[in-house]
Amino acid sequence: MERVPGSFGTSVSFALRIFQLGFSSASLIYMCLDYDFNEVTTFCYLAVVMAYVILWSILQTLADTYSVFMKQLPHNPRVLSIVLAGDVVLSFLSLSGACGAASAIEMLLSIDAPICGDNLCIKYYVSALLTFLCWALFLDSAILNLMSLSSLFC
Repeated sequence: MERVPGSFGTSVSFALRIFQLGFSSASLIYMCLDYDFNEVTTFCYLAVVMAYVILWSILQTLADTYSVFMKQLPHNPRVLSIVLAGDVVLSFLSLSGACGAASAIEMLLSIDAPICGDNLCIKYYVSALLTFLCWALFLDSAILNLMSLSSLFC
């Protein structure tokens, strides 16, 4: 097996997971700063997706920490397939949440909705931006894990 930098169980993967955890936590915090965010369905969807992303990132960070400190890379195709599937699914979910929140913010701003008072839409924009950054890290992680999985069969 060729060791792919950034694949599951490496220090680069650990760094990717830490940044995913940071961006998703910050996105959720910015989204939940306002008590009225649950009036818009896409904001609720984004909050739920970010909660799932936080849980997944914590679990993967713990697994990467164990792999890095014990110097044991997972060579099992099933494990890598599960990690790849989780990364791909959460990547699509976070992208859809970010796009939905960004379009909802634009719509709310265009109709001068009262929910955007006191610059709350700026916080929602920041949350959507952090979700886009989280999506980019998930996409990187999925691609690197796909390369690692394909190197198992060569």
